[in-house]
Amino acid sequence: MKIKRLALSLVLFLSMLMSAFAADKPRSDDYLNDTVRSRLAGDSLVKGGNIDVEVKDGVVTLQGKVMEAKQKDKAERLAKKVSGVKSVVNKITIEKP
Repeated sequence: MKIKRLALSLVLFLSMLMSAFAADKPRSDDYLNDTVRSRLAGDSLVKGGNIDVEVKDGVVTLQGKVMEAKQKDKAERLAKKVSGVKSVVNKITIEKP
């Protein structure tokens, strides 16, 4: 019983340690581009917008047109939440119908 607890504790410790190192791993621009696009497409508020995503050295640039300011703001927030994104340049414009 004592050995099982020790083994379980060791496994948990190692998995937490590996997770910490994986979190600091730099992400490629292609990965960031795909992830940001996926997050935008998966959001019910933003997905109707016409938003292009470009990534250069971890800096995400959002361009395109949306119908409302809240779509523009939400797109920026979603992009900023992606792990590995250094900053977001929001060039989205609001187009009234």
